[in-house]
Amino acid sequence: MSSGGLQLENISRRLGARSLLHEISLEVPAGECLALLGPSGCGKTTTLRVVAGLDPVSSGRIWLQGRDITRLDPGRRQVGMVFQSYALYPHLSVEGNLELGLEIRRVTAAERHRRISTILELLQLVELRHRRPAQLSGGQRQRVALARALLRQPDIVLLDEPMSNLDAQLRDNLRPELRRLLCGGRHPVLYVTHDQQEAMGIADRIAVMSNGFIQQLGTARDLYDQPVNRFVAEFLGRPAINLLLPQQGHQLGLRPEHIRSVNTGGLEAKLTGREWLGNQQLLNLETKRGQLKMLTSADWTPPTELRVSWDQGRELWFEEQSGERLK
Repeated sequence: MSSGGLQLENISRRLGARSLLHEISLEVPAGECLALLGPSGCGKTTTLRVVAGLDPVSSGRIWLQGRDITRLDPGRRQVGMVFQSYALYPHLSVEGNLELGLEIRRVTAAERHRRISTILELLQLVELRHRRPAQLSGGQRQRVALARALLRQPDIVLLDEPMSNLDAQLRDNLRPELRRLLCGGRHPVLYVTHDQQEAMGIADRIAVMSNGFIQQLGTARDLYDQPVNRFVAEFLGRPAINLLLPQQGHQLGLRPEHIRSVNTGGLEAKLTGREWLGNQQLLNLETKRGQLKMLTSADWTPPTELRVSWDQGRELWFEEQSGERLK
């Protein structure tokens, strides 16, 4: 383990008889942004809270910057945390919100001024320094919350669903900016989200979680092209992957963009509906093997009845009962 990163070593968290985390192990080196991705209740926020020291671990160890912080109080962990609600003081200006934490930590006035000026410049907040949170947009409040976390000069930055309160267009606009600010710096970053596009657009790697387990850890491309099981395959990808039952005990997974209209062979299909997606359209098809979704150009007018096949080599096979990927 490098001295500048985070390491979770067989972390479990139990609440009474209920297991919230099951021997979670992962490593986040300095400069990397790792997203914890999964549905509600999968354990991603619990993992974040365990690292922050807000929830105790039942077993396992946590290492940060080469130190064992497993039993360390939250205030001594040097963690910068950005909450879903931003948690800004409404009666203070942007500058006041940033200065308060430094005052509590007894940072000198000169050093407070230097740090705040630097972070305001970095996050493009200089012109907003005298505004209160109610006078800011959602994206601006998010940047203030991030600035406050970075001002602590933390050993790690933790973000819990930081864009969940923003509208879809603003999230799209902010993803590149967040990636620029978070990735490649001196901190490891742990980023919790249920939004796959957010995770794929911001993080260097993604840990897909379900029921307190890490199902798969890797780059967005690895997870999308080579999912280890049906859960990962279904969770990543919009529109969702098609699942057909072509033979007993085996399911065939096909991404909508890999399905093609053909003149001969393939499957007979009936068009049951279509959705416009800008320069593409999503066709809803009925076949004898099940429902199919197919992405095509928006310029094409599909017939009511057609035959479809798929790009060879892009098939994903799963065991029907367990959902495990068949090699």
